[in-house]
Amino acid sequence: MKLYLVSLAVGILVGIIYGGLGVRSPAPPAVALIGLLGMLLGEQVVPPVKRLLAGEPVNLVWFHRECVPKITGLPVSTDSSREDTAKPNGPQA
Repeated sequence: MKLYLVSLAVGILVGIIYGGLGVRSPAPPAVALIGLLGMLLGEQVVPPVKRLLAGEPVNLVWFHRECVPKITGLPVSTDSSREDTAKPNGPQA
């Protein structure tokens, strides 16, 4: 039940912001999609901040493993699969 109340509160906040910006609701598709992208990216701010506050390192490898799949929807790739899909630089037969 708490999740629904928080969702409602955030929805009201976004509605207030939309009203202040003069965007009608429901938003036009392009505006709505950009908003969803912003929400998706905004969600990925929390894990690195939590990690930094815990004193753990935040590096590119961790970001690619933990955040990129959530943003892109692509499965996590391992180092061995990268080697298998790597193409040689030489001429192709």
